[in-house]
Amino acid sequence: MNSVLTNTPLLTALIATAAAQIIKLAIILIADRKLALGRLLETGGMPSSHTAAVAALATSFGLKLGWNSPEFAIATVFGGIVMYDATGIRRAAGVQAELINDLVQELAHLFDEGFQPQALKTLLGHTYPQVLVGALVGIGTAMLVSF
Repeated sequence: MNSVLTNTPLLTALIATAAAQIIKLAIILIADRKLALGRLLETGGMPSSHTAAVAALATSFGLKLGWNSPEFAIATVFGGIVMYDATGIRRAAGVQAELINDLVQELAHLFDEGFQPQALKTLLGHTYPQVLVGALVGIGTAMLVSF
């Protein structure tokens, strides 16, 4: 257990994830004037915490083991896949969920009176700016933790 607590790349990724989620909460608090604590455990929004985690992990490996290390290469490829998924597949799924929710609302009069449609979650993926800011949060976190 002690070795896990001294694993700098792992701790850096966890700190970056927490930082991104706290920033997300602060943005919601400022923009919507409400404290949405439930958003701390949800995906989507500004900034991308998944991107912050993988960017922190890759940067931490680069700083600690060298930019030509296999660990940096693996984390970078892994990070690219996560960011591609966030802006592509997960974002598309959120758009589809939005359209399905709209369709269900529009056709609600056709359902039985007892039918209570449950809205699909729409905030799944990220825009390019959300991923970019998440990457900056992750890189910045790794730089701060490493020095």
